Amino acid sequence: MSRRKTERQLNLVICLLSTRRYLTAHEIRETVHGYTEVETESAFKRMFERDKHELRESGIPIEVGAGDAFSGEDGYRVRRGEYELAEIALLPDEALVLGLAARAWRHASLGSAASDALFKLRAAGVPVDPDAAPGLTPAMRTDEPAFGPVWQAVRDRRPIAFDYRKPGRSGTEARELEPWGIVNLRGHWYVVGHDRLRGARRVFRLSRVRGPVRVLTTGPAVEVPEGVDLRSVAAEHRSEPERTARLRVRTDTAHGLRRHAQRVVAGEREHGSGWDTLTLAYTDLNAFVGQVASHGSDAAVLEPAEARTAVAQHLAAVAGRDPEPVPAPDTPGPADTGSSAGRGPRSSDQLRRLLMLVPYALGRDVRVPEVAAHFGLSEKQVVDDLRLLWMCGLPGYTPGDLIDVDLDAARESGEIIIGNADTLAQPLRLTADEAASLVVGLSLLEELDGSGVPESEALHRVARKLREAAGTAVARLADSVDVRVEDDGAELVRSSCSEALENGQRLHLRYLHGYFDRVDDREVDPMGLVVEGGHTFLEGYCRLRQDVRFFRLDRVLDLRVLPFAAEIPEGVTRRDLSRGVLQRSEADAVITLDLEPGARWVTEEYVCESVTDLPHGRVRATLRTPAPAWIARLALLVGPEGCVVSPGSLAREVRDEAARALEHYGPVQTSSEQVETASSPT
Repeated sequence: MSRRKTERQLNLVICLLSTRRYLTAHEIRETVHGYTEVETESAFKRMFERDKHELRESGIPIEVGAGDAFSGEDGYRVRRGEYELAEIALLPDEALVLGLAARAWRHASLGSAASDALFKLRAAGVPVDPDAAPGLTPAMRTDEPAFGPVWQAVRDRRPIAFDYRKPGRSGTEARELEPWGIVNLRGHWYVVGHDRLRGARRVFRLSRVRGPVRVLTTGPAVEVPEGVDLRSVAAEHRSEPERTARLRVRTDTAHGLRRHAQRVVAGEREHGSGWDTLTLAYTDLNAFVGQVASHGSDAAVLEPAEARTAVAQHLAAVAGRDPEPVPAPDTPGPADTGSSAGRGPRSSDQLRRLLMLVPYALGRDVRVPEVAAHFGLSEKQVVDDLRLLWMCGLPGYTPGDLIDVDLDAARESGEIIIGNADTLAQPLRLTADEAASLVVGLSLLEELDGSGVPESEALHRVARKLREAAGTAVARLADSVDVRVEDDGAELVRSSCSEALENGQRLHLRYLHGYFDRVDDREVDPMGLVVEGGHTFLEGYCRLRQDVRFFRLDRVLDLRVLPFAAEIPEGVTRRDLSRGVLQRSEADAVITLDLEPGARWVTEEYVCESVTDLPHGRVRATLRTPAPAWIARLALLVGPEGCVVSPGSLAREVRDEAARALEHYGPVQTSSEQVETASSPT
């Protein structure tokens, strides 16, 4: 936005706020500085229409009424009651949870909206501290490029059109959806609505949207069915009968299978090793086969025969690959990374910054560095904003009409001193994005009740006050977004971690390592809890590794609060989470996988360095990992649907491990898709 355009629009806002009657376009052209020099009437009309549209997009409620009784020409004004932020009185515990709610979006696409909402509330005298309660870090992520335009469509009640790839399919299908809302389940975003082309209710995962999301601006607004429960719709799945399998697993291995076993019978031990028998329930045979195969020669299915056959065939396909996989040629063109990012929720531009800055600075000790840090600007840019503000004011534009800004103080001491700005003394009301981001953040905190979050009563109180202050449209948008944290029964662990944080005590963990099939004992000095991707992590100083580590709570097998104080070494601080909890390093191994259409889910579940399309719907994915052994387990899991391309040593390791696992079964009869009965592993 050019300096001249910002100045003109700010003068227009001041003019429309200061008038009691409707001003016609002609009067505005003759009065507001920035329009008077426009040479032709048609050029003025185009400029004025663009300005009105952009101001309304920024949340400024320009009202249309009778401007000239004789000509019937429309007039315009801004009612203060519609412009100004409604009064919100928060108790200390309510202010605390509101600051936490805003922090949930700090590293996501609505981060600027939530941050601006707090800035406006603080300008109105609401004591909100975004850095309060440092022990808990709720973190929403919106990495899916489709999130922005889908949020916009839900906010504006507009249909959308997009191309969608079903799991296991190589091609895409055109979809046209009337969106009812967005749901975050297990760390992934889904849009729920009515599929016009199928004539039925459907749920679409945003990471599987391909190409741009087109927001349809014509036709009637979307009507959301009364009483629809977004979470229930998104969580629905086809009911399948539960089946039971018996497996044998080596001692101290296959911990992922053991955790979900209905029964574990310990076998005889020879020199500390042996085999245990597990009874495990499953519904999806293909998923079960991959889970067992990922443990290689440490696990084998005993029964039923159907599952035993399927696992053997899965392993045979991996073991029978060419000794040296030949890399397929790279396909030219851009990587398949999902949607091209449409424009999502608007970020703060120079005009909106100024409309927030004036009420915030009036009567307060505000410094240039503070404003620069909030908006992500240089201090020079803040001074440039103040210089522009100094040129704006009431029509007439004499020294007594212009806003008074002490530019010398801003340049020399960093102090921001603003006067003669009564027209803009009250902060602008919250936009739909700003208010809804806070309400959705509060819903995330409700999911964490008892984990360092203040009492749920405070959550409900502040949510109610925020909805009342923001209006019906915002409440409707907030109701169209749902967030769920699924920690697989880790509530008690989360509560114990919160207690240890509050009391400053060390923790002892028995922890199932995410990269290795291994259980470790760790002593950890807790530093905070982080909620990201549908899971809760303990961030703490690990005494074994002598560094800060994250521990996913649903992988904590046992936790004890130790009877002595935690001791965080001097200079050790919490991690920067702008790139997420799981961060890659240049020292990590680089692994390349080729994936069939049925295994493209790997690119959705894991962070990839690059994803490139190959012929016939296949993709090539490159990942970084500190533990190549984990990639070997992943390759065994996907089986015939994928293979390691490089490094060659890892590809050979995967093939050899599949061959060792296959020794637990008889010869594989691939033509009849049967496996001969084999003796149990010994």
